[in-house]
Amino acid sequence: MADASFHSLYTHGFVRAAICTPAVTIADPEANAARTIALARRADGQGAAVTLFPELGLSSYTSDELFFQQPLLDRVEASVLALVAATADLTSVVVFGAPLRNAGRLYNTAVVAHRGRVLGIVPKSYLPNYREFYEKRYFASGATLAGRTIRLGDTDIPFGVDLIFRANDLSAFTLGVEICEDLWAPVAPSTHAALAGATVLLNLSASNVTVGKAELRRALCRAHAIRTISAYLYSAAGGGESTTDLAWDGHAIVCDDHGFVAESERFSNGEDILIADLDVERLLQERMKVNSWGDCADATRDAGPKFRTIGFDLAPPRDRDLGLKCAIARFPFVPADPSRLDEDCYEAYNIQVHGLVTRLKASGIKKVVLGISGGLDSTQALIVCAHAMDSLGLPRSNILAYTMPGFGTSDGTRTNAWRLMRAFGVTASEISIADVSGLTLKDIGHPTADGAPVHDITYENVQAGARTAYLFRLANLHDAIVIGTGDLSELALGWCTYGVGDHMSHYGVNAGVPKTMIQHLIRWIIARDLFGDEASAILKAILETEISPELIPATDGAPVQRTEDKIGPYEIQDFHLYWTVRHGFRPSKTAFLAWHAWREAAAGTWPPHIAPEDRHTYDLAAIRKWLGVFLFRFFTTSQFKRSALPNSPKVLSGASLSPRGDWRAPSDGNAKIWLDELNANVPET
Repeated sequence: MADASFHSLYTHGFVRAAICTPAVTIADPEANAARTIALARRADGQGAAVTLFPELGLSSYTSDELFFQQPLLDRVEASVLALVAATADLTSVVVFGAPLRNAGRLYNTAVVAHRGRVLGIVPKSYLPNYREFYEKRYFASGATLAGRTIRLGDTDIPFGVDLIFRANDLSAFTLGVEICEDLWAPVAPSTHAALAGATVLLNLSASNVTVGKAELRRALCRAHAIRTISAYLYSAAGGGESTTDLAWDGHAIVCDDHGFVAESERFSNGEDILIADLDVERLLQERMKVNSWGDCADATRDAGPKFRTIGFDLAPPRDRDLGLKCAIARFPFVPADPSRLDEDCYEAYNIQVHGLVTRLKASGIKKVVLGISGGLDSTQALIVCAHAMDSLGLPRSNILAYTMPGFGTSDGTRTNAWRLMRAFGVTASEISIADVSGLTLKDIGHPTADGAPVHDITYENVQAGARTAYLFRLANLHDAIVIGTGDLSELALGWCTYGVGDHMSHYGVNAGVPKTMIQHLIRWIIARDLFGDEASAILKAILETEISPELIPATDGAPVQRTEDKIGPYEIQDFHLYWTVRHGFRPSKTAFLAWHAWREAAAGTWPPHIAPEDRHTYDLAAIRKWLGVFLFRFFTTSQFKRSALPNSPKVLSGASLSPRGDWRAPSDGNAKIWLDELNANVPET
């Protein structure tokens, strides 16, 4: 991959789509074709691979009895040919609506044109003939038409509902087409097109507007895209259609299996183009993973038409940086929308709490043992334990919390730990691990026993092991279980000591929650004042504490160990975690997405409560560096730890690293092919 092509969205499995809303003139195909051509050129200039227009746009939808007039139909056919010829130099596939005659009948059709030829024409299957619609008065249904052709000019063109259109040079880009009411039918024709391989479904619609109808359109498009694992593009007629009895809002919608991608302004006074970038490669990846989708395709193979696949050469602009017209969340686990974040925090928190409640009920154990460091993870674990005890009607004194200062524990975190335990009314104790750790180092012959300042991994892990040994024996003593505090981000990066420390417990409440979300969970708990003013005050202090394992003595009061200096900023590593685990993307694509998400602080939206000074940016060099660290640690050094995880509840869809759930991987793997791809295809600057 050349450096220039790295910045093109087409290199990474995206395609750009445009939905155009022209101002039509009733029964004037030449004028409508001219507007269609002008808008198609504008969309192509922005790099669109497909450009969609509304239903019956060459004639106008509201021509009514004029559809039976030969002058109109003759002029429509001439305008189709003129439009196709005028867009022959465009990269984009142009899809527009026209009333066309075939075998003595009139059809409401979608014309699919590319580089000067008509690839195929798809008739509308389901004609509304209720309330304000009378389409059966004018048009014949195409629902059963397959294997047909239609004569246009001097060429026979594929015609029928059995057509899909596939780019030969962009295999994930395959178009399926339907028209307006087809989506509202119990089984939309595009369902069969998707199961036959179409990843982008186009709906040419007129769709008049009434109060509440826009929300129904949104619901239909969103649900259909999710169900078919596709991108769904919906157009609606705008200005120029007759308002004798109806009104038109020019509503354009783009959805995919994740929900809304883009939406146009409604009731615009001008001609609009809605641009959106679609990750069609991801759609194919998702279909491959969701085996019920493939099973349904196999089971319904004889239920729909036998599709004809029309191939074409798109030749997209792979050497141009077109930007990226879709929102890439900086924090894929933390929504920027406050109401969505509130809902996610509510669900995540209650999953943690109810998971622990169920485990305590099932085991008959009424006490828990928990190590408190004064950091984020042990704080969230304590909060979950407190709520679980409240839910079970047990006293919080049944939480046996221990702070265990070691060689590098700062006064600040030790003080925070005590304040936290007191605020939550738990049974609080302190056990210093300095003496037992020092004795262990002496017994094994570590250089520090003779005063040498050797602060190596042994020095660190002796302390982690001492803490865990105490916690497990305390659990034995008090008929309790040890609650794990390690989070999803640490598991991904292997930032835990095998068999001890954050790795091992009887039940891990945080293992399904990434570090970036834990911060917002604590903020959410503070905002709701769930545990009182004293608890909220110490929770705020803990949120402001720098992340450090504090296993090495501090220098001049500052921590020697800054976790993120070693393994990378959690905010960018959580981004890499999501796209690597949830979608299995190539590292170069993950880097491309990270670059668009993180390169400008002023672009896009941020989750609530992130102060302006904490709104970081990362250039491509930094992304490349930290993605390399992530890949090496994730694929080479950490799986053996994840293979021996204690039980913990899955919290986020597609982000569990449990060896019994979402992530079953060999412990003796390596990162070579991922690092090779990163180094070969992501430029250093």
